[in-house]
Amino acid sequence: MTRQRPDGDKVLVVEGKTDRDRLLQILTEPVEIICTGGTLGYERLEELLTEIQDEDVYIFVDADESGMKLRSQLKREFPNATHLYTQRVYREVARTPMPVLAKALADAHFEVDEQWLADDLVLRGDTRRMVHWRRKKS
Repeated sequence: MTRQRPDGDKVLVVEGKTDRDRLLQILTEPVEIICTGGTLGYERLEELLTEIQDEDVYIFVDADESGMKLRSQLKREFPNATHLYTQRVYREVARTPMPVLAKALADAHFEVDEQWLADDLVLRGDTRRMVHWRRKKS
């Protein structure tokens, strides 16, 4: 499990380094991001509980079988954590389009780079269908 520890009171738990790297491209505030590597053993879970028990914990894992298993485990251990979700159509945080990730983070009150929420990226409905278009050059 790897940790990135900036000065902030939010902790975001993700499965992999690719997830972390994509979220870091979007976030504009200091957030500690913990990569679980997809699983948590008993000892590491106990250590994690001690380390982040007083922090605002957010869980953002994949919408696949292993992600759901990890989310279930983390729900039991961190009942007050806020859960962020990607849609099943994308299955993985790493495959979710950046504007969809940005919207999920912004909806959870994270500060995000506005370029990912720009008006030329329109998210319709439940964000499963994303429409891109290019502006006419004047």
